Amino acid sequence: MEVGFVLPSASRESREVDVVIIGAGPAGLSAGIYAIRAGLSAIIVDKGNAGGLAEEAPFVENYLGFEGIKGEELAKLFKEHAMKYVEISERNEVRDIVREGDRFLVKAEKGEYRAKAIIFATGTTHRKLNVPGENELFGKGVSYCVTCDGYFFRGKKVAVIGGGNSGAIAAIYLKDIGVEPVVIEYMPKYMCEKAYVDIINEKGIEYITNAMVTEIKGSDKVEAVVYKDRDTGETKEIKVDGVFIYVGLIPMSDLAKKIGVETDKRGYIKVSPKMRTNVPMVYAAGDVTGVAGQIIIAAGQGAMAALTAYEDLMLRQA
Repeated sequence: MEVGFVLPSASRESREVDVVIIGAGPAGLSAGIYAIRAGLSAIIVDKGNAGGLAEEAPFVENYLGFEGIKGEELAKLFKEHAMKYVEISERNEVRDIVREGDRFLVKAEKGEYRAKAIIFATGTTHRKLNVPGENELFGKGVSYCVTCDGYFFRGKKVAVIGGGNSGAIAAIYLKDIGVEPVVIEYMPKYMCEKAYVDIINEKGIEYITNAMVTEIKGSDKVEAVVYKDRDTGETKEIKVDGVFIYVGLIPMSDLAKKIGVETDKRGYIKVSPKMRTNVPMVYAAGDVTGVAGQIIIAAGQGAMAALTAYEDLMLRQA
């Protein structure tokens, strides 16, 4: 299928492609490779840098073919592989999508793209605690990414709020780089996989359960975390220099909703086993679908979305 290129100016572009892939995480990059290999024209656009949240993972031990690899290194390999096939337009936020007959007009910061199909691989973003001090101290000790900010706290004590797999991995990573983490978990038990529980215990990482964080204290920087013991109702305070928040994720599905794509009550895009949404020629893949939140699954869904788009486009032309 041919691509028509029109460059109205040096700063903005306008073109037609078979499929626009929104999001350059594992799902979007995989979709791009499979789309091009199937014979489709495609472009991947992302409001940030390629890699998605996978880039923030301190360490990945469950991606097939790698016994262990840093998230940023795995994301770099994904990007380098995809770039051999498909154009990736980074720091190019999609602002709006308009239906034009049997095409979609995707309006982005750097240009406009007309497409026969769209794949939403927009992923998720970090959920906030919404407690006093969180917003005020963001960048002053409050962070959502240990690989970004962990090294600033070497030799210091920090709180990791949220004891699921992401929080557990963050705490282990911090311990390994010379930070003293304490995990604060809302539920009354360990919420991470047994493999991580074993490492946490082996490394002597404190893991507080049944605790609801109510405040992050500090003036110019983080000084303490306040939480309520859900058993006794007692309020307790821990002196820390930093806070890393891992309390869940929010799907980035607002753009999809604007064109009528159905989501579940949590905001995740509903898809069929072949990644179709309820809107014809619109597909979704990866964490935005709410399935497992694993890199390997996101990549697989991206491949399936691209192959299904190819199948549907071929049927349309038949």
